[in-house]
Amino acid sequence: MSTLYERLGGEKVIDAAVDLFYNNVMADERINYFFENTDMARQRGHQKKFLSFAFGGLPNYSGRGMREAHAPLVKKLGLNDSHFDAVIENLGAALQALNVPAELIGEAASIAESIRDDVLCR
Repeated sequence: MSTLYERLGGEKVIDAAVDLFYNNVMADERINYFFENTDMARQRGHQKKFLSFAFGGLPNYSGRGMREAHAPLVKKLGLNDSHFDAVIENLGAALQALNVPAELIGEAASIAESIRDDVLCR
């Protein structure tokens, strides 16, 4: 069976999805303030690498762990389940805008859901 990365369309689709995702996030008042002081070009690059890894397109990911990366957001800005839900919603909307089939969007959401506790430092 091919990886989700391959079934989505590989690098081209991941790149487009991440760009749409962050456009959605930055327009979303529920979560955009988490990125006020973020180098968004760098953030997009990290996210593209992470999703490529998480969806089976890269053998490893060399970025910071989810707990380490998100702990300051949990402690200082109160990152919580409602924010995580908004992120998943925005990812789904980006994939939907790219005409990704619903079953693949669901698979992507399940993968994202699997890191909820790490992102929220629980």
